[in-house]
Amino acid sequence: MKTLQERIQQDGEVLSSQVLKVDAFLNHQVDPVLTMDIGQAFAQRFQGETITKVLTIEASGIHFAMATALALRVPFVYAKKKKAVTQEAVYSVPVHSFTRQETYQISVSQKYLSPDDQILIVDDFLATGAALLGLVELIQQAGARLVGVGAVIEKSFQPGRSLLEQAGVRVESLARIAEMSPGQITFIEEAEETVKEKVTSYVK
Repeated sequence: MKTLQERIQQDGEVLSSQVLKVDAFLNHQVDPVLTMDIGQAFAQRFQGETITKVLTIEASGIHFAMATALALRVPFVYAKKKKAVTQEAVYSVPVHSFTRQETYQISVSQKYLSPDDQILIVDDFLATGAALLGLVELIQQAGARLVGVGAVIEKSFQPGRSLLEQAGVRVESLARIAEMSPGQITFIEEAEETVKEKVTSYVK
């Protein structure tokens, strides 16, 4: 998704080789037009699949899940990091947050996930994969079918994608970062193009 990559280059801030700050437009202050475009992009990526619900985890994935669910015309559900007193029977699993350095017991009411559901997971980042693997486990507990995972931004140099793919999960990311450092972000397509250019130059 070129517009997303351009926005990351323009407004994203690389704090280290592992940490990318995008709170100017994605996960604190939010660009609603870009968010709706992201939802449409996920709907297109999973076109042809039967999806009954979109699932995410609070809080940064909620607006992307809603935009995707709206494009698909289905409900969305978000896993809560703390069980509310109004919740009764829940599916629950512990998830460690790399960003916050905390472990949460995420949960979803059993009312909102069933064996009849075919679920698309959507989240803002794919890095270590811990949160997304936790959502996969919730779906397994419910006996529902996982259609795939949609990540807005993927840090491809971290193990999340390979862990999900090893579990047989289809992964679609809108912006895949090959590497980054303060002042420099290289996307996976750009890295591949650089390799192609070097190969072509060598052949010539």
